[in-house]
Amino acid sequence: MGLHPKTARHLADLVRIMNTYYSNLIEGHNTRPRDIERALAGVSDADKRDLQAEAVAHYRVQQEIDRLAADHMLPDPADPAFLQRLHRDFYADASEAMLTIKGARHTFLMTPGEWRRGTDQDVEVGDHLPPASEQVPAFMAHFHRRFAFHPAPGEGLIGVGPGRSSRIVAMATAHHRFAWIHPFPDGNGRVGRLMSHAMAHEAGIGAHGLWSISRGLARGLDPGPEGRTEYKRHMARADEVRRGDRDGRGHLSLTQLESFTAWFLEVCLEQVRYMGELFELNGLSDRLAKYVLISGLPAEANALLQETLIRGELDRGEAARVTRLPERSARRILKELTERQLLVSDTPKGPVSLRFPADTLDVLFPRLYA
Repeated sequence: MGLHPKTARHLADLVRIMNTYYSNLIEGHNTRPRDIERALAGVSDADKRDLQAEAVAHYRVQQEIDRLAADHMLPDPADPAFLQRLHRDFYADASEAMLTIKGARHTFLMTPGEWRRGTDQDVEVGDHLPPASEQVPAFMAHFHRRFAFHPAPGEGLIGVGPGRSSRIVAMATAHHRFAWIHPFPDGNGRVGRLMSHAMAHEAGIGAHGLWSISRGLARGLDPGPEGRTEYKRHMARADEVRRGDRDGRGHLSLTQLESFTAWFLEVCLEQVRYMGELFELNGLSDRLAKYVLISGLPAEANALLQETLIRGELDRGEAARVTRLPERSARRILKELTERQLLVSDTPKGPVSLRFPADTLDVLFPRLYA
């Protein structure tokens, strides 16, 4: 891509908002990017408070995954303790309404980070009947045994091996098997997608957070409305039981799991291609110039944006040199760009770097959102 690391970090922030948006969309919750930005800034709307809280939680948890991956401190993504931590962190600030689960026979309050427990927390998911609550710990122990990315000697873990290809395939197969177990009363879809994001990092294809799977799962491969139903259809098919002795050796169909895996990996590949094209330096440069033209900004603003794109950040005192304008005029343009949040800094007088607010996305990143 050729992006400066500072610019790439701000783009990773954009990807987290995008991922949050699509993860919410999969759950049937349509939170606009602008609403997510407002929530991250601490501004919530009374009629959207819980949805915005979900969005903030998803963003923060993914941000922590990205930070741990960058510091080479990410735990094994298949470790039950890590998955419970994701669930606990996601629901850390949840309201009582968000934690209240209305089952077919009982209504109860979910405890963040705890597996389903007791017959009142047995669930049905569409046509799928997950394992009984009392069996969840054993199923999750087996899940870890089979999908551990870092199996420790003497712990009886088979794992997926250190190879990149085996870990990439495990992203898909573990994604389905985790959802099939459905270990938590609620939030399994979100935790599963965050787990897949962590697995992408550990498989060496995380690209520093510049792509993620939720957009692909929400949109599918078909560009029309049919694509938006692909994820649930493929997941449901992989729930099917084995059909005969040539359909694997376990309880579930190997053929359908292979079909889901092929689809999942094709979705991943499509997202990597799309985001790679979207963040390609020359193309982004052209779209920045287009945005300046249609947004009412002075033409000289483009020079500041282009310089910051290439260099990652720009000292405020360089505005006059870059724009070739008198100092006062250059400062006025710089002020307008910071007020529009296109340029931001960590301190009031510190160097500025590029940011990509929601009202620029239609031009700068076409087709990013549904």
